[in-house]
Amino acid sequence: MVERTLKRFENDDVTLGVIGLGYVGLPLAVEAGKAGLKVLGFEVSQRVAELVNRGESHIQDVPAQQVAALRKKGLLEATTDMGRLVECDAVSICVPTPLSKTRDPDVSYILAATQSVAAALRPGQLIVLESTTYPGTTREIMLPALEARGMKVGEDFFLCFSPERVDPGNPTWQTKNTPKVIGGITPECARVGETLYRRFIDTVVPVSSAEAAELTKLLENTFRAVNIGLVNETALISDRLGVNVWEVIEAAGTKPFGFMKFLPGPGLGGHCIPIDPFYLAWKARQHGLTTRFIELAGEVNVAMPRYVVGKVAEALKQRGKPLKGSKVLLLGLAYKKDVDDVRESPSLVLIELLRSQGAEVDYNDPHVPHTHPMREHDLRMASKPLSAAMLRRYDAVLISTDHSAYDYDFIVRHAQLVIDTRNATRDVQRGRRKIVKA
Repeated sequence: MVERTLKRFENDDVTLGVIGLGYVGLPLAVEAGKAGLKVLGFEVSQRVAELVNRGESHIQDVPAQQVAALRKKGLLEATTDMGRLVECDAVSICVPTPLSKTRDPDVSYILAATQSVAAALRPGQLIVLESTTYPGTTREIMLPALEARGMKVGEDFFLCFSPERVDPGNPTWQTKNTPKVIGGITPECARVGETLYRRFIDTVVPVSSAEAAELTKLLENTFRAVNIGLVNETALISDRLGVNVWEVIEAAGTKPFGFMKFLPGPGLGGHCIPIDPFYLAWKARQHGLTTRFIELAGEVNVAMPRYVVGKVAEALKQRGKPLKGSKVLLLGLAYKKDVDDVRESPSLVLIELLRSQGAEVDYNDPHVPHTHPMREHDLRMASKPLSAAMLRRYDAVLISTDHSAYDYDFIVRHAQLVIDTRNATRDVQRGRRKIVKA
């Protein structure tokens, strides 16, 4: 079975199933289709499935032309019928892995996908989990459910973990050219998984086990979260000392060794960095370990939106206005510049905190025309158009996301007060007395 599967994945027509056509699944599906694989995407959302089947894209990083071209060639199809998993030679699971309210891992989406895969499992299939999760998930949760069908892993079917490494909005590093780590439950699983992914990923990096691959992903994003926590804390210190933290970071960044530049901000956003460290901390607690660095960085980063709201209130107070009753325009709802991704965006928290203190809040984001219900937020807001007259109507303009589309000279010129959390106004010359760095 191993040799037959390897030969088929190397040379023959292969159908790849992708469960979840979101920020991870759709780019993966498109790259596989462009390499000549037939891709069947599985979605719980009828709307998303219909969009893909019309040749459209709901992901900003995936051009609709690419989806339309694959549809025309018959290489991409979307469905809500999980029973069609039986048609797939390989299945990649790209479902959300959020945290519960107590910051414990919520693997319910993985469990649901695993049950669907198990119901359709057939000899020779490769199953790959791509969703970020704690070490042990693939072996402890997925493997028993799949082997319950009476087949043996590494002999009858193959099971791997390969963490997604998607960076929305990155024009250089995308799915195809970002090295892809993969670890199998058995060495045979890893060989099969590596063989398939090499057909549409430039560089595949095999590791010794699924657990090693799972931990690799958590280390990558915990590294970022801890360093962002450090620079955020430095920003708090700089504020007390009356020192420009952005100047300090730029100066430190001139050192050609031993320093890596991270930037402060109003909080962490995106699906990975705010969540992954807590997956690692949770798993460590299961083994009696205390993750001090991770917990402390989490405390600092989670507290940043409150610090920013405090800066807004202080800036308004200095101009004789209370925060309660003031009109605040937030610029940028997405979690990072030039994308439409609002998952875990600190902007959502900022709006709710400002509202809780009596402020009237609107937002503008050229990439996010309106909000939609999420697990913890349902703001029911629409982006306000930017104009000189509109900017003048607000008591404060809060820059939360530094989109390239914004004309910061124009914004500062017409706003009464600007609170800048991203150093976006660093090159603005006129009206600098209106600007407060946060």
